[in-house]
Amino acid sequence: MKVQPRAARAVPAPILILAAMVSIQLGAGLAKYLFEIIGASTAASVRLAFAGAIALLLWRPSRRVDRAALPGIIGLGVAVAGMNLCFYAAIERIPLGMAVTLDFLGPLTVAVIASRRPRDLVWTVVAGLGVLLMMKTGGPVSWTGVLFAIAAGAGWGAYIACSEVVGRHTSGHDGLALAMAFGGLLVLPVAFANASPALFDPLVLAALAVVAVLSSLVPHAIELEALRRISAATFGVLMSLEPAVAAAAGLLLLGEDLALVQCAGIGLVIIASAGASGAGSTKTPEPQRDLEPVPI
Repeated sequence: MKVQPRAARAVPAPILILAAMVSIQLGAGLAKYLFEIIGASTAASVRLAFAGAIALLLWRPSRRVDRAALPGIIGLGVAVAGMNLCFYAAIERIPLGMAVTLDFLGPLTVAVIASRRPRDLVWTVVAGLGVLLMMKTGGPVSWTGVLFAIAAGAGWGAYIACSEVVGRHTSGHDGLALAMAFGGLLVLPVAFANASPALFDPLVLAALAVVAVLSSLVPHAIELEALRRISAATFGVLMSLEPAVAAAAGLLLLGEDLALVQCAGIGLVIIASAGASGAGSTKTPEPQRDLEPVPI
């Protein structure tokens, strides 16, 4: 899928990135509507299987793979499968904005560890305060959903680590496509184990395909164009706005209202994520980004 050069060049990079985030959250919102029909685990599994198949068709990876890349590809596939299953389980139980914010703790932790600068631990403290504020719901909190969101963040952190390994031993998107396909195969048993007859409804399958496109192909194509024009650090700072976009999508699409104190918590996590991204060294290799920058 290619972004038309003339059209893309006419749009500022920050607007492109915002469009990518909106596309991702639209996909997440649509997926959540499907939970009542086929369940979260089935929706996540089939959607990831679609994404893996699309990745193979889109990038057509070489069948000859360096043996040194196999552990990274396998690890990346496991990470992609785990973070998607956990994220969908999280948004089934807690608001979308809260889940995405907690999910961001994974890459934020990786960024702080990679920086190796004690002063960057401040961002960890700021993020921790943000998480504490998000728990102030004024009512019962689904701690199962919170744990699933944190597990999804851990999977995202593992994805970053594995993608660096894959990037060193493969060219282009070959390793990524294979990992996505492997992740899709891993979750297929989950899809069929929990499948209801509604899964085989053509409209449901079409909706899942749309989710895969909105959450995968569209944002990936847009981000590639944006990354040609801005630095990786700037990109990371702009992507830090994702929790705010998710909170807005949850409110507008799903009616998931957040208290003012929770919005303040999201704001602190955004500040921490932006700070960690902006403070990162430009010499640090940027990991490959898969079809979905946020595991949605």
